[in-house]
Amino acid sequence: MYNLDGRSALITGGAVGIGRRIATRLAEEGCDIGIVDVDGIAAEETAHAVAATGRRCVVLEADVGDYDQVQGAVARFRDEFGKVDIVSNNAAIVTVGSVMDLAVEEWRRVFRINADGVLHVCKAVVPHMVERRSGRIINTASWFGKIGKPNYSAYSASKFAVIGLTQSLAAELAPLGVTVNAVCPGTIVGTRMRDAADEKSVQQGLPTAKERESLIPIGRVGVPDDIARVVAFLASDESAYMTGQSINVTGGLWMH
Repeated sequence: MYNLDGRSALITGGAVGIGRRIATRLAEEGCDIGIVDVDGIAAEETAHAVAATGRRCVVLEADVGDYDQVQGAVARFRDEFGKVDIVSNNAAIVTVGSVMDLAVEEWRRVFRINADGVLHVCKAVVPHMVERRSGRIINTASWFGKIGKPNYSAYSASKFAVIGLTQSLAAELAPLGVTVNAVCPGTIVGTRMRDAADEKSVQQGLPTAKERESLIPIGRVGVPDDIARVVAFLASDESAYMTGQSINVTGGLWMH
């Protein structure tokens, strides 16, 4: 356990999947939790799971692609808990298809959430963290943010952007007491986004996540808890000398 008692954590995309498990894991470590998500109903379910750990949770229904909504959500979070110690930028969407078939509007839709959303949250929380000279920002990127794959151009490019933002912001904030790192999930099942990607893959005659399982050296696909464990470490004092890192959690599928 990482002993995060008394800290507060804001998680975007925390209503389901990886985000839900990050929320409950950080609560188990002692954090009070704020869930930023467009799905208020599912976010309330996560809030109940957090409450079962004995920690407080507030649902902040907002679209990370809208900067004004993000600012409002962060303000409400600070009103509730007084400070922002940890941010997990986890909200994301995916699209599957070749560049030739990809609509420009779809490209922009993916970037609006996956890249712009991370920037919006960082801009909203960083001044507060710098003022306190303390903070942990953990961005969910992807191993597809390190290598482009066919049929995932928009998603991959948006996650490359997240890694670039992570590195730039880490360098800016390192002297100011704030660390910025990223976690790069591999093939993770049990999430709404994975289900959507697999559905589109089947429609286009592409392999699903489970059908690619044999390629993973560890021998299994990942689950949300695999990512939440790394996020908990990056949120803790155990990672105090780490910043600007993008950590693969891929079962050995990607080692760079």
